[in-house]
Amino acid sequence: MNERRVGIVMNGVTGRMGLRQHLERSIVAIREQGGIQAADGSMIIPEPILVGRNELKLRRIAEQYDLTRWTTDLSEALAEPDVEIYFDSQLTQLREKGVRAAVEAGKAIYCEKPIAEGLDAAVDLARLVRDSGLKNGVVQDKLSLPGLRKLKRLVDGGFFGRILSVRGEFGYWVFEGDWQEAQRPAWNYKQEEGGGIVVDMFCHWRYVLDQIFAPVKSAYCQGAVHIPTRWDEQGKEYQATAEDAAYGVFELEGGIVAQLNSSWTTRVFRDELVEFQVDGTEGSAVAGLRNCRAQHRSATPKPVWNPDLPVTEKFRDQWADVPDNEVFDNGFKVQWEMFLRHVVDDAPFTWDFVEGAKGVQLAELGLQSWREGRKLEVPPLDIEDQL
Repeated sequence: MNERRVGIVMNGVTGRMGLRQHLERSIVAIREQGGIQAADGSMIIPEPILVGRNELKLRRIAEQYDLTRWTTDLSEALAEPDVEIYFDSQLTQLREKGVRAAVEAGKAIYCEKPIAEGLDAAVDLARLVRDSGLKNGVVQDKLSLPGLRKLKRLVDGGFFGRILSVRGEFGYWVFEGDWQEAQRPAWNYKQEEGGGIVVDMFCHWRYVLDQIFAPVKSAYCQGAVHIPTRWDEQGKEYQATAEDAAYGVFELEGGIVAQLNSSWTTRVFRDELVEFQVDGTEGSAVAGLRNCRAQHRSATPKPVWNPDLPVTEKFRDQWADVPDNEVFDNGFKVQWEMFLRHVVDDAPFTWDFVEGAKGVQLAELGLQSWREGRKLEVPPLDIEDQL
């Protein structure tokens, strides 16, 4: 069978997400399965070139995954004749420079969110990429999670009737780093280094709300630095300058109200680390990373408020599991396969830099709402009007 090898510059693979989700569980996994089939029947084989700032880490990663191509010189990597795609999962403040270099080199671009530190920079990048005519995409992995795909199936099938509200809970306890190591890097808690849970999670919430339910019309956010003192990877104490929790209320088109709490300072009493409850006139559902449960109007019980008696109903048992009906793969890998086909076969890929800019817009409005203590309208971010 013919092979179509696609060189990919992967910049930022020494970081947690770049290494685990994008390299190991996506690109390496695609290579190990023999590639993915292109429209002409040939097999698309990704050929990664690892790029980063730490030569020792790059060498170790390359050896671990039996890869031979790595460098600390981005220009050198982009100049390789087989390179067609530039991927960026660096720190946010480094991303713009890498993307601009890829545009200049004429490469298709796929990158992590947020695409830039602020809306103006995000719009500038979206304009640059649009005008270049290069294929481009932004990671929107939550849309490919099994639980949310089942939820989207319910929405598309009209299960909910008129959707009334969405309530989301995301988060877990991130240790401070003194007596137990933190599960997240210290820069996440430093505003000056692009940290903060608003920038991290509101980019996700924008595409989840827009693409599963309805476009976001307004936003209110209350942020908090609940734990002001933390310890970094070297055990050094530092003061947190970025919020570790954010409590958001969003109005969507059609009158849907969404409440989304994001926190690195909460202990989990849920089935999964993120859960969304959707309530509609005809039914409700609760979706997590992998599972989704539903309760139709016809099967809804009739509880009565009586605090004087113990609860006799097991409310969770009154919900039914939504079946898989398909085999689910890793969400990051699914989107990598889609983007590879977009580059090779011109297959559709709708999550472009404009969609990425919308995520930055909501994060910026969330921070502004917190500072000003008020609800803010979310204006249209149309590529023709705004760019």
